[in-house]
Amino acid sequence: MRILLVEDNEALADGLSAILKGTGHAVDVVRDGASADAAIASENFDLVILDLTLPEMDGLDVLRAMRARSSKASVLILTARGAPEERVRGLDLGADDYMIKPFDISEFEARVRMLLRRQAGLRSAAITFGGVALDLNSRTFSAEGAPLDIPARELGLLEILFMRAGKVVAKEAIMQSLAAFDDDLSANAIEQYVSRLRKRLAPHGLTVRTARGIGYYLDKASAA
Repeated sequence: MRILLVEDNEALADGLSAILKGTGHAVDVVRDGASADAAIASENFDLVILDLTLPEMDGLDVLRAMRARSSKASVLILTARGAPEERVRGLDLGADDYMIKPFDISEFEARVRMLLRRQAGLRSAAITFGGVALDLNSRTFSAEGAPLDIPARELGLLEILFMRAGKVVAKEAIMQSLAAFDDDLSANAIEQYVSRLRKRLAPHGLTVRTARGIGYYLDKASAA
């Protein structure tokens, strides 16, 4: 999943970015409100983690602008501004959650997982399709109770397809979800990941099918 982290404290931004990338997410980091506004206007994100006290443009103005553009990204406000009226303003403007600094890292990770599940329209952290199961909390796959060892990029691709099992996901949407600003991810690379994933899934009764000219979808291998 693709996350935009908007935080002007460099040490905190680097630390949170490392945690999120460590769980396999594509993470972009910007350090001022104007850059956040521009990024949200031009890219698709699953989650925006938003500080409020930012250079150039206040975080609430960033939030107001993104909702005015009908952005559907989930928003977690992460700020030192903890007065009740600030929380109310943030939530009324369209934030999905609000955390006050300083915060507990494990709680932060749990809230991120919850918002990403909600973004995908999922209520449970456990999803099963065919003979394969996905645990969204640990971001791990298993088949018949045995873990599947899948490289990071292929795991990210499988997660995207799994959370939309049976539905076509556009190739461009996959590229947006897997690649941060500084990643070099081409359409050919996606095709290679799909090919490798098919080989990994074949023993477990699943495959990745191509919707020609559109994208890919997860299906039962036995289907016609």
